[in-house]
Amino acid sequence: MDRLIERLKHAENVTFLTGSGISRESGIPTFRGKDGLWKNYSPEELASPEGFMRDPQLVWDWYNWRRDIIRKAEPNRGHLTIKEFEKNFNVYVITQNVDGLHEKTGVKNLVELHGNIFRNRCSRCGKMFGDIQTKKIPTCECGGLIRPDVVWFGEPLKEEDISMALEWSKNADVFFLVGTSGIVYPAASLPFFAKENGGFVVEINIEKTPLTPHIDLHLEGSASEILDMVLKRLDK
Repeated sequence: MDRLIERLKHAENVTFLTGSGISRESGIPTFRGKDGLWKNYSPEELASPEGFMRDPQLVWDWYNWRRDIIRKAEPNRGHLTIKEFEKNFNVYVITQNVDGLHEKTGVKNLVELHGNIFRNRCSRCGKMFGDIQTKKIPTCECGGLIRPDVVWFGEPLKEEDISMALEWSKNADVFFLVGTSGIVYPAASLPFFAKENGGFVVEINIEKTPLTPHIDLHLEGSASEILDMVLKRLDK
């Protein structure tokens, strides 16, 4: 922890890469934990273009269920503390989450690598839509089915998003990995870009991950607990 505080005292740019672990405290189940959203379903059935083509209504029903959970959620202390870092640093947030909780905090620099569950787009013409609250899967004026604007398995990230994430990682004086499993690429490669360019890489997680042996510091615990502790130490 002392090494981290020392690095932060001389830092200008601080980048956060967040995963589903940071939203757990907001009541949103994680994907791969024991309460994971994938527990009763196959990801290939519910989060892939092939699954959507096979049974679009099933996919729409599942995303409606997820949206209902997320609508009740609010940013927790972890999200809010990241926003507080803006008082002292240039803060950049790269999230793998689609829940929109970072956006709710008003953080200035944000890339949602995997999209946002409350945005939708036409699967045929690509027209964008906001939040759609209907049980029956909606259709676009072109006749195409409307789907969530999220990145599914087998789909590429938006070029502009990954480009910005790479830039923010390379320029990071301190790079925080917060609540991410470290197994989903290309997001899991970002801490390596930070480290190769002189960044100090810190992992905050309730358990070790495949990235743990490769980073500078692993802090075990919840995002809200650890980030709040770091900020308080820094203010002393």
